Amino acid sequence: MRAAHLLAGAALAMTSVWAVAQDAPESLLPKMFDEPAPAPSRTVTPRPTPSRTATPRPAASASAAPGAPRPAATATPVVQAIPTGAPPIALDAATLAAAQDDGTLRRIPSLEELERMSPEDFEALLGAKVVIDMPPQARRSIAEAGILDAEEGGLAQDSLAIQNGRLVQVAISGNRGTLVSRWGHILLRRALASRLQPPRGMSAQDFLALRVSLLLRMGETDAARAVLQDMDIADYTPAIGAVVLDVYARNADFTGMCPVMATQGSLRADPAWGVTRTICDAFRGNSTASISRLERDRNRGTMDQIDMLLAQKYAGAAGKSRRAVTIEWNKVTTLDPWRYGLAIGVGLEPPASLMKTAGPSYDYVTALAPMVGLARRAAAADRAAAAGVLSNAAMVDLYSQIYADPDVTGEWQDRAESLRDAYTQEDAAARLTAMKSLWDATGPARYARQVLTAAAAARMAPSADLVDSAPALIASMLSAGYDANALRWSSVVSAGSKGWGMLVLAAPGRVNGVDQGAIDDYLNDDDSTSKRRSAFLVAGLAGLGRIDDGVAQRISSETGSGIGGETRWTQAIDSAARRGDAASVVLLAGFGMQGDDWQRMTPRFLFHIVSALREVGLDAEARMIAAEAVARV
Repeated sequence: MRAAHLLAGAALAMTSVWAVAQDAPESLLPKMFDEPAPAPSRTVTPRPTPSRTATPRPAASASAAPGAPRPAATATPVVQAIPTGAPPIALDAATLAAAQDDGTLRRIPSLEELERMSPEDFEALLGAKVVIDMPPQARRSIAEAGILDAEEGGLAQDSLAIQNGRLVQVAISGNRGTLVSRWGHILLRRALASRLQPPRGMSAQDFLALRVSLLLRMGETDAARAVLQDMDIADYTPAIGAVVLDVYARNADFTGMCPVMATQGSLRADPAWGVTRTICDAFRGNSTASISRLERDRNRGTMDQIDMLLAQKYAGAAGKSRRAVTIEWNKVTTLDPWRYGLAIGVGLEPPASLMKTAGPSYDYVTALAPMVGLARRAAAADRAAAAGVLSNAAMVDLYSQIYADPDVTGEWQDRAESLRDAYTQEDAAARLTAMKSLWDATGPARYARQVLTAAAAARMAPSADLVDSAPALIASMLSAGYDANALRWSSVVSAGSKGWGMLVLAAPGRVNGVDQGAIDDYLNDDDSTSKRRSAFLVAGLAGLGRIDDGVAQRISSETGSGIGGETRWTQAIDSAARRGDAASVVLLAGFGMQGDDWQRMTPRFLFHIVSALREVGLDAEARMIAAEAVARV
């Protein structure tokens, strides 16, 4: 087999981080408050599955690291032997020229030979083909790109194999990436990161590009990079080339593009692609010439001045020749992923006025970026946690680092101390007071703080003295999947109360005969706009099969929000559920949950989403989405 794709890998390595942030801890008390803080790590939310048994413990994560080995096809592993052969020979320009006669390089040079090469020799070498026999077991199937096998919590590999490719394309490309539900976001990320065969009529590369693009729109930059890197660069097509630069830009990892440039550099020819190629040349050892080339591009107006200056500053970190580059933001009016990625990659912070109007996706990038300061990450973490990008464990880890850092002061240090008190105070009332101080916010920020305190809330013993705070404690526990801990409060909250509404939806198993009188009490005490909380309660109970259709229709009509009627979307998700197509159900559910507020969700859509998820075996996710709906309205 001839391939020109392995040479750059001798000098460059590409890494990614996928930290499992919500595995079930042995203790609900974080050790980081009692021990030295760990080194800052980049963590994201994997799929936290609510417990499916009565054991009162937090849910275990089903996600895995992107480098986790796939299940072996046989019991005997296949090991590629190190090839032996003739001793190394010196490669000079003449040898390279001779090799170019037929376009084939007969031997890959060693690392020592690569070190001795001049940039001109290396350029000549890249122009030759390389003859390599790659055994089949060393290649990765393009039809299995992803980071989660079914055994690791991913969806079944053949879930979409017989699905209409057009429907899948519409469900993914038509999703703007902003979902009303945190649990819906987590579930959709899990589906997009699963190792799935492409649907009928769609190539594996086009399917991968669609999934990676949606992950980026969701703010899941780490997951997008991990999924992208599970396909061999040699298999990239223009469809993947259209998204690959955006993936590395949003991760502030422009050197991650260098293997792509070395082996698939002709995928695109736009200015950003060319400038990135020049940056890679600088990190390959030709920094002086690369910076000069960037300066010429700046004078020619290849890209905006701010972009070219940031590129020069980034490339300047590669060599010994240091060149002062002054970055001025006063004429910059907008941010884009390229611009922001370069800025944080070189340790700069765009003005607050730009960040304020940039949109939530930049907060997600900031919250995940390890090179950004802790205070900036904490400020962005509220949006990220409420959306589902950050888990409870990731939030606790972030605030634990803040607590241990004497350089971080002010409100962030105060919040870190309050979080520590929420865990460590001996008196339950004192722990609750600390949690309430963190909950003192509105909108998504309040829900994000409930995510932050979820494990601390799970340690609270049910008490009639704390019944007034039970709804907030229950909402906090359920935000991170501590359903068994939350259900301990069922003996404290009264039937028909707000806390009861969350528990009757979150309870695992089949719950029959929900008391109609309790539902009526819930409706009478509902102070939400247009009784939307009651409408969501009824839609969730009906979707979970916990009330009959007659009761659901009666109460729905009283709230003015019926759950009956059909649309093309309801027909599609119901049809996928009847076929047992879990992946299509999740993709369509994500499509139906778009919006930046639960006011955008209708009871009818919630009913069909919960019902379809339950029918394909995703009962835990259905329960958490239904409980979240009544908790956040």
